[in-house]
Amino acid sequence: MSRENAGYTITDSVQVGDYEIVIGERKGAPAPYVCWYCKDGDNYFWGDYCSTRSAALRSLCNRIDKDLRVAEAQKTHVAAAR
Repeated sequence: MSRENAGYTITDSVQVGDYEIVIGERKGAPAPYVCWYCKDGDNYFWGDYCSTRSAALRSLCNRIDKDLRVAEAQKTHVAAAR
């Protein structure tokens, strides 16, 4: 079952905590690729619109890396406070 948002078909999705980071594709759009955060399967936000799939993949990977680093730092901070 495919998902869509704003005319973009969601092609890739990575679960990070309680949200996803997704890539959407819309052929013929001025920016045919987008990387969004998504909560609850239908709440898309903070789109990074891209002209190439590789740029959208880079955005997805950068967001995953940043969010995992933040989560790890918070976990370390909580553990140190105990």
